[in-house]
Amino acid sequence: MPASRLVVFDLDGTLVDSIRDIVSAVQDALAQLAPGARPLEDREIHGFVGDGARLLVARCLAAARVDRPVDEVLPVYLEAYRRRMLDTTVLYPGAIEALDALRDRTLCVLTNKPGDLSRTLLAGLGASHRFARIWGGGDVPAIKPDPAGLLRLLAETGTRPEDAAMVGDSAVDVAAGRAAAVFTVGVTFGLDPEGLVSARPDAVIGDLRDLPGVLAAREALEPRS
Repeated sequence: MPASRLVVFDLDGTLVDSIRDIVSAVQDALAQLAPGARPLEDREIHGFVGDGARLLVARCLAAARVDRPVDEVLPVYLEAYRRRMLDTTVLYPGAIEALDALRDRTLCVLTNKPGDLSRTLLAGLGASHRFARIWGGGDVPAIKPDPAGLLRLLAETGTRPEDAAMVGDSAVDVAAGRAAAVFTVGVTFGLDPEGLVSARPDAVIGDLRDLPGVLAAREALEPRS
C-alpha cells in the first residue's frame, strides 16, 4: 500500500481554473444589487478568492464601497455563479493524467467553495467519479485553514496523518495540512503563488503531472512499518 494512500486536493486554483467564472459571477451580483458601485477590476477579485464564498462577497462589498448586508448579497452571488460555473472553467492541464496515475489511492476534494457547487462543478467536468468524497463549505464544521475537514477525512478513511497528503495552491491549504500533520504539496500555477511559497509547503510543483513522482520520492525516503 503506498504511503500517501489518501490524497486530498483543493479545488479552485489546484484542480480547476475557475477564476473567470467566479469574477463574472461577482460582477453580475454587484451589477444587480448596486449598479452604481465602483467597478472592481478582475485582479482585485482574484485577491479575494480562497476563503469561502461569504468572505469573498464581504471583501468585494468593502472594496466596491457597497453598504449592503453580506447575507443579502451572498445568495445573489451564489445564484449567479451557479448559472455560469461551467462557462469557462476547465480542469488544469495534467489533472486527468495525475488522477489516473494516483487511482490506486483514495482521492478526495476539500475546498472552501460551497460543497453542493463543488460537486456540481466536478460532475459537469466529468471528474466527480474519481473522488471518494468532495467536501466544501457547509459539509464540514469549519473551512480551511481550520483542519476540521481534513481530520474528518482522515478519520472516515481510516488513514494516519503520515499516510496522507494535502495538495493546494495557497497558504490556506498549507496551514490546514500542517495543522492536521499531513504532507503538503503546493502548486505554483494557482490563485496565490506568492502566498503559497511564503507558507513553505513540504513540496512544490508547477504541473500536476509531477505529483505522482513527488509522492513516490517521498515514500522511497520514508519506508513504512
